[in-house]
This record gives sequence, C-alpha cells and structure tokens, in this order.
Amino acid sequence: MTMRDKLEDDIRQSMRDRDQARLDALRFLKAAVQAAEKTAGKGLDDAGMLEVTSKQVNDRRESIRMFKQGNRTDLVNKESAELAVLEEYLPPQLTHDELTELIQGIVAQVGATSIKDKGQVMGRLMPQVRGKADGAQVNEIVTQILEANG
Repeated sequence: MTMRDKLEDDIRQSMRDRDQARLDALRFLKAAVQAAEKTAGKGLDDAGMLEVTSKQVNDRRESIRMFKQGNRTDLVNKESAELAVLEEYLPPQLTHDELTELIQGIVAQVGATSIKDKGQVMGRLMPQVRGKADGAQVNEIVTQILEANG
C-alpha cells in the first residue's frame, strides 16, 4: 500500500469514527501534498510524500516550541495531537545512540576534524536520516561530536 493510499484510507476511517482532530490533521497533510504536487507539476511518489510529511512534522515541532514560549498550552496540546498523527506516516525514528553511531561513522568517512567540516558531514548525513530523525537533533549531535574532535 502506498503512502497516498494509506492517507486516503485513514481519512475515510477518521470520518467513520467521527474523530475530528485526526481528520483535520490528515486533511491538512493531504492539502500540503496536493500543493507540492501542483508546484512540481506531477504526482508525488512515496519519497516525495515522505518529504512533505517531514516538513509538516518539523512545522508542528516549531509551532509547539513557539506556543510553549507564549504559554499557550491549548495550542500546544492541539499541535501535539496533530504531530502524533503525522508521525505515523514517518519511518521509525532513530534513537539518540543510533544517530550518534551513524554520525561518528560519517565523521570518520569524510575525515572531519573540526567544526569547519560540518557542512561535509551534514551533506553526507541528511539524505540518510531524512524523515528518520529531527534535523535540529542531528545538527546538535554533529556539533557536539565535531567540537569534541577539534
């Protein structure tokens, strides 16, 4: 079953279950996918849908962070619920240890010795972790490892 089929099935099931919060999150994702397809001028495959979903997840995480700063717990709860729905469409997330191990391997591959080599490391790393890890977390771990090496 493709990601698109799963999304359509989940929208129909949410309508049957009268789960409005889940339905809203899924419809928003579908709208984002359709907008990306219109921009690209063609339908998205699973990789394209994963990219759109990852962007939506990142947007939700950023919104949650901002709403926490503004003490808007009502909006934090709403965004958190939508985030949980969207995360179902991402592949299993890498643990901190798995991510650290992967980063250390790439640091060794490119011969990175200082923070100046961060661009090389991130360039090689991001295609491997896209959708499987939060970019901010990846950036933080890469920085820590490179600062420890330098």
